[in-house]
Amino acid sequence: MSTPLSPARLALTRRLWLAGAAGVALTAHGRMAWGATQSDRPKLVVIIARGAMDGLSVVVPHGDRDYVAKRGVVAIKPPGEADGALPLDADFGLHPAMTRLHGLAVAGQARFAPAVAIPARLRSHFDAQDVLESGSARLYGADDGWLNRALSVSGGSRGLAVGTQTPLILRGPVQAASWSPGGPTRTDDRVTSALMDLYANDALLGPALTAGLEVEVEAAMATDGLELRRNNVEGLGEAVARFMIAEDGPDVVTLSLDGYDTHARQGAAQGVLANQLRIQDRVIGGLRDGLGETWGRTVIIVATEFGRTVRANGTGGTDHGTGSALILAGGALKSGGLVGDWPGLSDGALFEGRDLAPTADIRSVFKGVLRDHMGLDRTALDTVVFPDSGEVAGYAGLV
Repeated sequence: MSTPLSPARLALTRRLWLAGAAGVALTAHGRMAWGATQSDRPKLVVIIARGAMDGLSVVVPHGDRDYVAKRGVVAIKPPGEADGALPLDADFGLHPAMTRLHGLAVAGQARFAPAVAIPARLRSHFDAQDVLESGSARLYGADDGWLNRALSVSGGSRGLAVGTQTPLILRGPVQAASWSPGGPTRTDDRVTSALMDLYANDALLGPALTAGLEVEVEAAMATDGLELRRNNVEGLGEAVARFMIAEDGPDVVTLSLDGYDTHARQGAAQGVLANQLRIQDRVIGGLRDGLGETWGRTVIIVATEFGRTVRANGTGGTDHGTGSALILAGGALKSGGLVGDWPGLSDGALFEGRDLAPTADIRSVFKGVLRDHMGLDRTALDTVVFPDSGEVAGYAGLV
């Protein structure tokens, strides 16, 4: 016995019927990805932590003798103490707000790069995000995003941007759908029908309107039964997961999380940063719950434009830095320890005497995932996806 459609899904199904009656072809705007069938296609979620996430509070180097002395009021206590880090190994732990992610790490389904950075040494949010998302080694080195270019050489898979606008990382010649979880759509069917009539023979606007209606229907299915309140971030993660597991669902999804610019009242186990990390942890948990068996074919990357200063400032926060942590999660990961080397926090090891020194180019992790998980070849990665980056080898053994 089939499940009855909710009123929202019934209305959207009617809109698609109107589209067909208006003579606009309703074709799926995604294709089979990476040469695989729908049942075994790999999935990738890229979460951008905007505002410069403090990697030293995410992946806590409690075994470094300089950590507590230099971090002061923002230092996370070691494992075993009240509000202490969640243990990863003898020297590193995870912020105590990230309980779901810690459970994944214990299960061998999360790994961490403690000291990565974009190739350009920038401390402006806008400039650094441009480099992070364009995949270029220099500021304004590309007008499109590295993830869109990855789609362009993948054989025609589908991308989805979750948010009010498509971020640079997914912009480019390959059309990507977008969805903003802003509540139910109230478009009148008569308006839809009129627009379909108007654009039926328009080679540009007709397909664009059709694609938008398709995403509208998929969104209704993805959110059916979910109450996407502001504080229901697990529901957001689950809704994104439903998009991904749907028939002809997206293979690549981008999601932005804001609020990591913690210049004041950053806190340690509690505070501004802890709240943001708790949200991130719950989004990842919602993705894990919603993906079901597809989790085994999924990798999640959480990246940020740069890190924070090692020492706290006078307002209990941290300022713009350089190296930060990168998070990997997913059932497709190989279990293992930290990704990359740890530079240490001694005075001589700091970048410009103030920041965590990066030991790896963030593109090496991106390349490793795209090569071993998504099946892109080295030439395409070095010349198309990340132009002129042959000297940056993809990190091996992640998946």
